[in-house]
Amino acid sequence: MIEFISKLPQIGSTIFTEMTQLAQQFNAINLGQGFPDYPMDTTLIELLNKAMKDGHNQYAHSNGLPLLRERIAEKVKILYNADINADTQITITPGGTYAIFTALTTILRAGDEVIVFEPAYDCYIPTIEMNGAIPICIALQFPDYQISWEEVRSRISSHTRMIIINTPHNPTGSILSESDMQQLIALTRDTKILILSDEVYEHLIYDDKIHQSVLRYPELMERSFACFSFGKTYHCTGWKLGYCLASPFLTNEFRKVHQYNCFSTFAPAQVAIANYMDNKDAYFSLSKLMQHKRDYFVELLKDTPLQPLKANGSFFQCFSYATISEENEKDFAIRLTKEYGVTAIPLAVFYKKATNNQVLRFCFAKKESTLAEAAERLKHLR
Repeated sequence: MIEFISKLPQIGSTIFTEMTQLAQQFNAINLGQGFPDYPMDTTLIELLNKAMKDGHNQYAHSNGLPLLRERIAEKVKILYNADINADTQITITPGGTYAIFTALTTILRAGDEVIVFEPAYDCYIPTIEMNGAIPICIALQFPDYQISWEEVRSRISSHTRMIIINTPHNPTGSILSESDMQQLIALTRDTKILILSDEVYEHLIYDDKIHQSVLRYPELMERSFACFSFGKTYHCTGWKLGYCLASPFLTNEFRKVHQYNCFSTFAPAQVAIANYMDNKDAYFSLSKLMQHKRDYFVELLKDTPLQPLKANGSFFQCFSYATISEENEKDFAIRLTKEYGVTAIPLAVFYKKATNNQVLRFCFAKKESTLAEAAERLKHLR
């Protein structure tokens, strides 16, 4: 038998796999994973079909289709008044998670420290550890999940190489403010600390809030990898298409890793989205659509014991069950699936060391009929 030392000895199947299997076993409504159950725009599907029929089926440029990169640069100018060079600062990737993985792998060496705010998207810490670096975990302040910048200052050391931010935040739906960004600027000024900014939910922001992208702040942009996803914007998560924006120097280093990993990203989808991006309303109208779904779901659950926490962005609404049970989050999520037929994700799994705040995450990017049926089942919750 061949033996070797695992790079991720503590990692097994993800909670998403586990809870999805459980949902299938008990015929539960799965509000766990963050993807829509309603169809994407047929126009985009037709554009994909056309791209394939028109012969766009061979390798695209390793950096991404030039037209798509140009369209992204135009969008960034419109949204953030930032001048981005499509040739030297944008790389198309097979999904946002890939962009995050590549950015971390580009920079990290053994012994480097990376500040991670928890609860955290589940790919951050394994990727840091696979690169021989050390995650420095700082808990977001419950219940609003805000950053304590004083604690951040106290945890920075001579080994700090990077800080990861995520806004709008997965899993909590919290967002960063302009004040947060100014704190980050002050904290990193005159240092060698880089930033990874996970902004895959940039268009999913509510309550008249403004998305605080690093692209708004030249001083941050200079030291940042900003990662985005088309899947979240255009309801095509299965296409696995995203992109990374960075300074020319950082982009050059990013592409060195990228070219030896996937090399090139699915060409027909790049052509389709490049042409679809003429329809700017597709992303301008998204926040209104998704805020309606969030508000609808919260209203449906007002007669249940579940208490909504503040959420200004993303696909997710978190609820506290503290008035119902003292069970830990995973046990309660399992019981919710088995006894009530609704599947959610326990927030404890988004911490390196499980933290039990008695909170579950629900995805509301679903048809209204799906949300209504889930709410009907949860009315019996005790």
